[in-house]
Amino acid sequence: MAVKRKLPEIRTGYTVRVHQRIKEGDKQRIQIFEGLVIKKSSGFGADKTITVRKVVGGIGVEKIFPLHSTNIEKIEVKKTSKVRQSRIYFMRERFGKSARMKDTLVSTKGQAEAMEATEEEIQEAVEAAEAVEAETTETEETTETEETTETEETPEETVKAEEEVAETEEVAETEEEKKSE
Repeated sequence: MAVKRKLPEIRTGYTVRVHQRIKEGDKQRIQIFEGLVIKKSSGFGADKTITVRKVVGGIGVEKIFPLHSTNIEKIEVKKTSKVRQSRIYFMRERFGKSARMKDTLVSTKGQAEAMEATEEEIQEAVEAAEAVEAETTETEETTETEETTETEETPEETVKAEEEVAETEEVAETEEEKKSE
């Protein structure tokens, strides 16, 4: 199973509409399941799943959807809610007003922007990694050239450096003599 690139950001507490492709004999149709995401699995890559819960006729129905399944046509985020837990199983016991969550509606324009933003973030991360790699190779090259220039002193330069050291020592000795007098 291949990993899909274009998926909206889905978190626990979001209300989503999952468009699932259903095969019945020779016919195919799309069935929409709208509900609250109560769990997002910690699977990696193609193993990621979400558990979506909705109440139909007073009975709670939960479905587990593999995010990268070929049978999932698309996933729409309808509402977002801020929750402080990664698994909100306590919603199973709640109904009526106690089951309400503080929601924020998401527009279709917002969904498209969020999907584009994630693609842009991926591209920016790749470019940043390439830039860092290029900088490290440049710094390695410059340090190598600096090391070679430092070790390649000519004999004339070493003689000049020794003469300067000798002069500073002579000046220091004359100053000490003046102070002692």
